[in-house]
Amino acid sequence: MLHLPVLRGGRPYRSLSRRTLTDVSSGDPIVEVSQANRGLIARDLAQDHGGGALDALSLPELLDICSAARDLFLEAALPLGDEEQKPADYVAQVSATTGLPRSLARANMDKIALVLANMEAVLGGLTRGLDLDILDRGFGRQNGRPLSYVRQCRRLGAVLPNNSPGVHALWLPAIPLRVPMILKPGGEEPWTPCRIAQAFMAAGCPPEAFGFYPTDYAGAAEILLRCERSLLFGGDTTVGAWKNDPGVQLHGPGRSKIVLGPDAVGTWEAYLDLMVESVAANGGRSCVNASGIWLTGGPGEEAPRDQARALAGALARRLVAIHPRALDDPEAGLAAFSNPVVAEQLAGMLRRQLRQPGIEEMTAPARGGDMLVRAHGCTFLAPTVVHCETPDHPLANSEFLFPFVSVVAVARRDLVQTMGPSLVVTALGEEEELIEELLAAPTVERLNLGPIPTNAISWDQPHEGNLFEHLYRQRAFQR
Repeated sequence: MLHLPVLRGGRPYRSLSRRTLTDVSSGDPIVEVSQANRGLIARDLAQDHGGGALDALSLPELLDICSAARDLFLEAALPLGDEEQKPADYVAQVSATTGLPRSLARANMDKIALVLANMEAVLGGLTRGLDLDILDRGFGRQNGRPLSYVRQCRRLGAVLPNNSPGVHALWLPAIPLRVPMILKPGGEEPWTPCRIAQAFMAAGCPPEAFGFYPTDYAGAAEILLRCERSLLFGGDTTVGAWKNDPGVQLHGPGRSKIVLGPDAVGTWEAYLDLMVESVAANGGRSCVNASGIWLTGGPGEEAPRDQARALAGALARRLVAIHPRALDDPEAGLAAFSNPVVAEQLAGMLRRQLRQPGIEEMTAPARGGDMLVRAHGCTFLAPTVVHCETPDHPLANSEFLFPFVSVVAVARRDLVQTMGPSLVVTALGEEEELIEELLAAPTVERLNLGPIPTNAISWDQPHEGNLFEHLYRQRAFQR
């Protein structure tokens, strides 16, 4: 059977403890993944594996490595344990263990390649246009001012998710910023971080810049504790335990939203295509997918509930056309759950919530069946649209790993405070007062003004947080 080793400073290590990943459709074993226990991780990180591995390379050299890694990641046969992994193998393996259709796995592959190909522009966005030569020299002048930046860590830890390969684009800039990576892959998705690391090494990146540690919760905690700076991906419970640690940048649920202002509420039909894409792109698995559509009136006006219900019904009729398909179907747009029990439990919870007053599932009549669907050997949750009469219902501001969206009308005075933290808000309409409220809202991570889908990411803008500011700080400097 295929075996995926730990990478200790870029060197393969076969552990006695292994985890077998199986095909979500057939149940057949696919790969044995070596597991790193907490003691092994602590020992390696105490020995400073990887620290300083990138310091000998200039920024132009690192950018050239990124460009070469892009081509290798997309096109080359790369090492995978004792065997080789071709691009088609990678796509099939990601799909088989995560339930993501192959078409979406390939699309996510292209997203990662886009960031690698445009790394200089990505760094320009992260650094707000800093002269990148300053990072090479350690100091310099820009706009007539002396500047100096100091790196705050020897390594960047990353406790990574299973939901979508494209999320790995967030840590890629660490390499040209000369920060080695300690990668803890998601339990069902070790393929992407492993292939990225192999592409970088094949492109000339020092192997010592990569640690790859499939591990359990205790091992993940060891990475977070021993790396001065880390990224943590997960649900509310996972990230909540680390919310007071400034060294850990949290990437939890996005709860991204589309907000229709008073001058857009009456023309919501014009935005249905944008809403469908925002909700359902990438199988609804991304934190930038819209999980809420909020309609509001002008100051002092009642919440536009009638328009909200009409919009929810129309959106439901569009989304039910997305049917479960076989994972190798090029038209597949819905991801299967790698663990059917999770889908069953989630469906049960949603059914209970939908029996509460003040909420209506709009997709049920058009779908003509339950949201839990077993097809093609897999378990799916079908796209679901709910209309909440008020924003107080628990499902009015919830996010799940399938196309789920709540539609709710809210009074203007309550909008910003009630909608809470939102990774992305797309604001439709031209009313200046609403735009000013959203611009001033610290709970909005990224704001799109105008008809821009929530999932439309510009690679020269920080997506969530700012990796450069997490890794470097500006210091007072005189010369």
